[in-house]
Amino acid sequence: MTATTELLPVNIAVLTVSDTRTLDDDRSGDTLVQRLTDAGHNLADRKIVKDEAALIADQFRRWINDPNVDCVISTGGTGVTGRDVTPEALEAVQEKSIPGFGEVFRWISYQKIKTSTIQSRAAAGVAGGTYIFVVPGSTGACKDAWDEILVHQLDIRHKPCNFVELMPRLKEHLS
Repeated sequence: MTATTELLPVNIAVLTVSDTRTLDDDRSGDTLVQRLTDAGHNLADRKIVKDEAALIADQFRRWINDPNVDCVISTGGTGVTGRDVTPEALEAVQEKSIPGFGEVFRWISYQKIKTSTIQSRAAAGVAGGTYIFVVPGSTGACKDAWDEILVHQLDIRHKPCNFVELMPRLKEHLS
């Protein structure tokens, strides 16, 4: 890929995992949509699904198989309670994990909420050439994930490296 000084927009789908939220009151989803569009990216799709691993994994698979989705950001269901199953849904679909995302997210979160960050199971992976990021359901967590990590890694201009420049190579094993 040649060096560029222009943003290469990424097609991003936003998933909110919740038993109670609707599009009318999904502040975390709204936060992600606003930030990604303000950064020049495209909202490819947006959904809300219940805290059920099979439903979450099914939605991930639909977007993995959609050529118009490059990246998924999911919010909610990353805690440790019985209904928090988003990381398990990610594990069911991912081909490769990106452990550094969760590590850096918790490091950033620690600066603000101290040891409470250990309750977060933020994670990331790749499947079918699609990046999937799962973050906690609070608006603060969504802001931290986007403002401190994703805005940079989803920008081709970020150096020394970024996720976007790797996108053409994510499906090498499928050919």
